[in-house]
Amino acid sequence: MSGVIQDQARTQYSVHPPSQFVCNHRDKLLPDWVCPARSMLIVLQPCECDLHERSPLAEMQKHKLRRQFLTFGYAIAAHIKDLGYSAAVFDPRTGLPLLTRPGVLRLDDVAIVQAALGYQVTSSHGCSMILHPTWGRAVYPSTIVSSVELASMEQILSAMKA
Repeated sequence: MSGVIQDQARTQYSVHPPSQFVCNHRDKLLPDWVCPARSMLIVLQPCECDLHERSPLAEMQKHKLRRQFLTFGYAIAAHIKDLGYSAAVFDPRTGLPLLTRPGVLRLDDVAIVQAALGYQVTSSHGCSMILHPTWGRAVYPSTIVSSVELASMEQILSAMKA
């Protein structure tokens, strides 16, 4: 499934090898990790509005979608940790990991999606945004990095969604 997006209830999930940035800077992103990053789970959620313009609706949507991702991300991370592996749920708002001590670098979800999926990016108000092929700029990206191998991450994701 690596690189292939699955759609369930409109949220899209895809499993990928870690990006070059994650591989090269894992110690600056996740300083407490002693294991290599072996997979990334990208989660894309559709938004009810275009995120290009700042508005109360856009801010409300980002808050809602962040909460939804964190609920899902914490569940996936708990399952991964139960199997004896490491997982880092990155806060889409800050780019910092939430379940481990943050490093000196932040993870850019937009850059991760662009590198892994090849989606175009635009910028507004100093913020980069994904141009999703279906949803346009109405998409909220987020990322989980794990020490689980790709195939195992795909199995975990399938089990969690079942």
